[in-house]
Amino acid sequence: MKPIAKILAVGLLGVSALAAHAQVNQVRVWAAACANCHGTDGRAQPGMDALAGKDKTEIEQKLLDFKNGRRPATIMHQIAKGYSDEQIAAIAAYFAAQKK
Repeated sequence: MKPIAKILAVGLLGVSALAAHAQVNQVRVWAAACANCHGTDGRAQPGMDALAGKDKTEIEQKLLDFKNGRRPATIMHQIAKGYSDEQIAAIAAYFAAQKK
């Protein structure tokens, strides 16, 4: 491999690593909106639903049900409508990955 190609390859790897890190940070920002009720990183206080370590599919389906009005709520339907289906999937994956 020519030196310039090596430099470009390393540069592309660096850019993709930064993009992946930025995506993780963005998901944390989206998930932070849940902290008031569900606790930091999904570890809720007694009496509230904890999200940390729950099944991703379950979290995602509940959020989609809130968003589409299939599940009654006082505020969750309003919050869920603010996210795209892809953002909801990312948020669900984030909470599922957290330790209980």
